[in-house]
Amino acid sequence: MDLMENSVRGYAWGSRTAIPGLLGVEPTGEPQAELWMGAHPGSPSAVDRGRGPQSLDGLIAADPEAELGAATIARFGPTLPFLFKVLAAGEPLSVQVHPDLAQARAGFAAEEAAGVPLDARERNYRDANHKPEMLCALDEFTGVCGFRAPQATALLLERLAVPGLDSVIEVLRGKPEQEALREALTLVLTLDQPTVLRLVAETRHALLRAASSADAASSADEAAMLRDYAMLADHYPADPGLLSALLLNHVTLRPGEAFYLGAGVPHAYFRGLGVELMANSDNVLRAGLTPKHIDVPELLRVVEFRARELEVIHPQPVPEHPGEELYPCPIDEFRLSRYRLGCEAPLPTDTPQILLCTEGTATLTDATGRRLTLTRGQSCFLPAGAPPVTASGTATTLFRTTVSL
Repeated sequence: MDLMENSVRGYAWGSRTAIPGLLGVEPTGEPQAELWMGAHPGSPSAVDRGRGPQSLDGLIAADPEAELGAATIARFGPTLPFLFKVLAAGEPLSVQVHPDLAQARAGFAAEEAAGVPLDARERNYRDANHKPEMLCALDEFTGVCGFRAPQATALLLERLAVPGLDSVIEVLRGKPEQEALREALTLVLTLDQPTVLRLVAETRHALLRAASSADAASSADEAAMLRDYAMLADHYPADPGLLSALLLNHVTLRPGEAFYLGAGVPHAYFRGLGVELMANSDNVLRAGLTPKHIDVPELLRVVEFRARELEVIHPQPVPEHPGEELYPCPIDEFRLSRYRLGCEAPLPTDTPQILLCTEGTATLTDATGRRLTLTRGQSCFLPAGAPPVTASGTATTLFRTTVSL
């Protein structure tokens, strides 16, 4: 059981207080967006086994079988296949999408062959892996995810009555679903800059007007949704991100609720604190709400143009593992579960795993009698084949991340 030292990434959209609050440290005054836990080469965690801090990716590379186990290596290769994060959004993140495995491999190979530096602004593919992900809310978490049905989006835009959006409404009304969504997104992402400035300002005004009407009709959830969309224009008045976000479902997760995002699903996070688990990748293609690189043709090639209702995932008890609650998802590279400890709970130790305490204090005791205490915000790495571990605590929440074999 190795206590982890994790790095914090300070992207501009990060909350200034949420991650310091979780870790129990004073805020620096700067945004702190993501706490990375894992072996991604961009920000690997470190552990100390008596010889000073060593990077987790280096330890795994030195002896993959000891750290990951033969079964994990046979299925995923000699690297930890997942990346675990705490994500703290104080401002909106970019509207973005992630490639599937074939797209990531092809895109990475093409940029490598073209000699595009890995840290270049115009680089789309930082690695050759896909990035399915799951987010579980620690407090109320809002954003947009997946395309709304074209007819429903047309109704929303008609209510706003912004003349410049008439062409988008016409496409949404008059084309089959896949074609309608592709043409609508292409339209809003290829507008000239003066048109974007005008349309974003007019749409913001219309959204706030509609939110006031929803308030008068006692439709609080609808009013909150409309104000969330309008807020995007406050942060990015010269960016088409608001217009692309209007094509997507608005979602609010309550603490403990989660959703899963597969390849090609456009999404953006607005605000909140959550844990995020993903395949070990940093590949992102952006559609707006960002000063970063946007490659519209590549984005349109990767997006899955299909309307979907977002499925909110609730944790399910695992009969064979007393005390464990699983967040089911259709991917093998990662598995997310939690323990809400009030008594002792045995933890499986046949796969590599990261444990994160988000509430209370967790005491881990292995079969040799060794103990490790995790306080709120602390995490540890358990290599595959570690001695059996029992977790205990009172009013404690412990998240467990591993692979599914």
